[in-house]
Amino acid sequence: MTGWRMIFMGTPDFACPTLQKLIDRKENLLAVVTQPDRPKGRGQKLMPPPVKELALTHDIPVYQPLKVRDPEFVELIRKLEPDVIVVVAFGQILPKALLDIPPHGCINVHASLLPRYRGAAPLNWCIINGESETGATTMLMDPGLDTGPMLLQQKTPIDGNEDIIALHDRMASLGADLLAETLDRLKAGSLVPQPQNDDDTCYAAMLKKEDGLINWHKDARAIHDQVRGMCVWPGAYTFLNDQALKIFSTRVASGSGRPGTVLKASKGQLEVACQSGSLLIREVQLAGKKRLDAGSFLAGFPIAAGTVLGSPVSGDAES
Repeated sequence: MTGWRMIFMGTPDFACPTLQKLIDRKENLLAVVTQPDRPKGRGQKLMPPPVKELALTHDIPVYQPLKVRDPEFVELIRKLEPDVIVVVAFGQILPKALLDIPPHGCINVHASLLPRYRGAAPLNWCIINGESETGATTMLMDPGLDTGPMLLQQKTPIDGNEDIIALHDRMASLGADLLAETLDRLKAGSLVPQPQNDDDTCYAAMLKKEDGLINWHKDARAIHDQVRGMCVWPGAYTFLNDQALKIFSTRVASGSGRPGTVLKASKGQLEVACQSGSLLIREVQLAGKKRLDAGSFLAGFPIAAGTVLGSPVSGDAES
């Protein structure tokens, strides 16, 4: 426990382990700030962010400003007199007026080894780009996008078959532990912030639906990485007889053939040729149908070997 007056800002599941860590440490949490409730599901019912639910469970005051740069909200935070603000996947850029309030700064937990993968989707792009390791960084925030001076980093390997779901959960826990160490060392005065080298950066843009479209003219490993990096959203997808087919899980194999061609579709195995190598497709979902393992899918939707998967507009043409 630092004894500092603290405000926590975060929104999704990824932020919850860090908030829970602060609660377990009995930090003096003045308030939690999160995004407004949003409509979700078929009924578009308003649903609270996961961070809000956790905070209310522990009777912590919750604020949900539409825009954190509104002067009224900035003044509210100023009146709370926090010593430090902890930010994890909050979802809005903090203005300088807010960053300047706490004397010990605003500390962000970012899910990459900064300055690599600044931006909204660092874990997804680490996987999509085939990185063998990633990590978490704590930093003092400035008005830029993930550009502030770094405090601590912790590396972790990425297994070649690990998908975004598994990595997300590991990194959420790792980030919480790193934040706790950061607070302790800041309190002890044993941390010296280190500037980032902008020459080493790359940007992890928010994913778009079209990012999920599979180009079978890539090698098997690249498509495998795309699948595991996008299995939550937007989902890697191709087309089977003009119907969208989402692919959630694959393994790299050594088959060969025309890119996009089904090499095997029997005995529970669905194998598709890529530009180099092939993919064993383990879990799929045809548009409007249930998500199924390959064996169950083939039992209900037989596919002939030689079928070519690809865009309904351009076939399997290279893009």
